[in-house]
Amino acid sequence: MANSNFVDYVKIHCRSGKGGAGSTHLHREKFTPKGGPDGGDGGRGGHVILRANRNYWTLLHLKYSRHVFAGHGSHGGPNRSFGKDGEDQLIEVPCGTVVFDADTGEYLCEVTEDGQELILLRGGRGGQGNWHFRTATNQTPRYAQPGEPAEERMVIMELKLLADVGLVGFPNAGKSTLLSAVSAARPKIADYPFTTLEPNLGIVSYRDNRSFVMADIPGIIEGASEGRGLGLRFLRHIERNSLLLFMVPADSNDIRAEYEVLLNEIRQFNPELLDKQRVLAVTKCDMLDEELTAALQEDLPDVPCVFISSITGQGIPELKDILWQELNREENRVTAFTHRNLDVNHRVREEDEFELDDFEGGDDDEADYEEYDWDE
Repeated sequence: MANSNFVDYVKIHCRSGKGGAGSTHLHREKFTPKGGPDGGDGGRGGHVILRANRNYWTLLHLKYSRHVFAGHGSHGGPNRSFGKDGEDQLIEVPCGTVVFDADTGEYLCEVTEDGQELILLRGGRGGQGNWHFRTATNQTPRYAQPGEPAEERMVIMELKLLADVGLVGFPNAGKSTLLSAVSAARPKIADYPFTTLEPNLGIVSYRDNRSFVMADIPGIIEGASEGRGLGLRFLRHIERNSLLLFMVPADSNDIRAEYEVLLNEIRQFNPELLDKQRVLAVTKCDMLDEELTAALQEDLPDVPCVFISSITGQGIPELKDILWQELNREENRVTAFTHRNLDVNHRVREEDEFELDDFEGGDDDEADYEEYDWDE
């Protein structure tokens, strides 16, 4: 059974706060007849804010918080008193969380750096009080602006692990064993398929106190891009890896054919993933002698290859050297992600570039106001 502590997909109903209405108060004070309008502005509705927090590594804390509502702004008061702003609602998520509209599948935003904040839903602006509408010909306006309405939508939050190297391979290819050999991570390791049911992260130490992050992705099988096995659920995590390390065991019937099957599943899921740098590691090589190793080398794919054994340590230093060299190639230093719209059943629909709207509060443009019949 999968570990329920790892949650990488949640659907949440979010609503920002309504803006408070402006006041239509007229000044009343002894010895001050016809004091004129002094209605204050309403308060801004609360925002729904997304913040990245590196202390979270899963969306588990949001699994049972399916409704996030910000506070409404208070109405304006007399003497040009401003209404209180509504309380903002802060949603803290792990770095690498992507947000989509649950109804349309449209990409909305993402957070990738610790402390990064984005306003997911903007609170409505407060209405202006009648003090703003006084003129020489209308010295006692008896109307004010209502507050702007709240924004409301159902959103899908997906966690895509941020890692430098993603391990790609069939079940029991030795991915978890490699991660445990090169880092302090201790994933579950057993001799049956699909031992790994959730992604695992580990920090790999390199020379001169340098390091990089490696992600162990649950095993992919043929047809994973169509929903078979566990691949469809976890293939999304490969999108955020700078480099893909394909792992094929030495006892495979055909190393090249197995590599091509893995490559095809990634191609079917997202063709852009083929633009990432790839390295092939032939695992479990402690069972090979020099003659067998030489024979296998004759029919390998045209990518950097290394023969390793996580048990004996064979080829591990060489593998680290290759990974570090590939990670620091000029084209891999800055990884650009293309955000794709999803259809509502969580499958890729089409590619689309997205420019984040300017959510930094409202402007000073005067909003439309409504006249009220004060004789009612």
